[in-house]
Amino acid sequence: MLYRLAYAWCHDAPLADDLAQEALLRALAREAQLREPDRLKSWLCTILANCLRDHHRRRREHLSMDVLEESATDPAATPEDAAAATELAQRVRAAVARLPLGQRQVLTLVDLEGFSYAEVGDILEVPIGTVMSRLCRARQALRQPLTGFAQRAAAARIRSVK
Repeated sequence: MLYRLAYAWCHDAPLADDLAQEALLRALAREAQLREPDRLKSWLCTILANCLRDHHRRRREHLSMDVLEESATDPAATPEDAAAATELAQRVRAAVARLPLGQRQVLTLVDLEGFSYAEVGDILEVPIGTVMSRLCRARQALRQPLTGFAQRAAAARIRSVK
C-alpha cells in the first residue's frame, strides 16, 4: 500500500521504493508513538506524506503523479474497446499529473485508498475543509477534459455499430 501511494504521488518507481522504505524505517524507529493500533494504516500514510514532504524540501522540485494502475480489460472486449480503455486511462493519468500535488494526494487517499476526509486531514496535516476543497477542485479539474472524451468515444462506438 505504501509503495502504491508513493508511486501514485511521484510517478517514479525508484523514488517510490525509497519513500516506502523510508516510511517503514521511520515507523519501526517510532513504533512506540503509535497510540491507537487500529489506526496503523493512516499512521503509516502520515509518515509517508512526511517523507514525500521532506524529499521535496531537499530536492525543491515538483514531481508528476500517476493515480491509476493499469486497468484489466474484459477478455470479451473488442480491440476497439481495449484501445478506447487504454486511451481513457492515459488521458486520466495525464489529467491527474497536471493537478497540483495537494490535490493529487487528497484524490488518491480518498478515491483510491478509501480514507475518510478526517483521516486524510490527519495524514496530510491539513484541516478537513482543505481536504474537501482540494478534492472538489481535483474532481472538477478531471471532469472537464474527461467528460468530453468519454462522450466522443461513446458517439464513435455508436457510429461503428450502425
